[in-house]
Amino acid sequence: MMHIFTIQSEQEIEKVAKEFLPLLREHKVVAFYGEMGVGKTTFIKGLCRVMGVTGTVTSPSFALVNEYTTDNGTVIYHFDFYRLKNVIEVFDMGYEDYFFSDHICLIEWPEKVADVLPDNRLDVTIIENPDGSRTIRATE
Repeated sequence: MMHIFTIQSEQEIEKVAKEFLPLLREHKVVAFYGEMGVGKTTFIKGLCRVMGVTGTVTSPSFALVNEYTTDNGTVIYHFDFYRLKNVIEVFDMGYEDYFFSDHICLIEWPEKVADVLPDNRLDVTIIENPDGSRTIRATE
């Protein structure tokens, strides 16, 4: 099943994130696809805010994974595999402990680890439209 969301401006990010949130009940692992600069990290920040993360949400470009906790104790792992040199690095970090933990895993650049992504995930593609708005396609 596909779900489509549109973000017209930065002011709408959290509104759309609230609409997106119910999809996380069924899918703890979310793979975010999209070109560099399309807004993957920005949307993840908005998603984390609406889930109740009060700390700073940043792209884990160098650490590969950041851990956030919501105000109700939910753990969220945020991955950025852009700088990953090869899939062996995810084996070294113990990806199974994250992906199969029943905690929310938000993954940027998932194509770098396609071979180890769980089947029961949500694939999300973010596209920049000619007018600057963003279309978010979530496929279950």
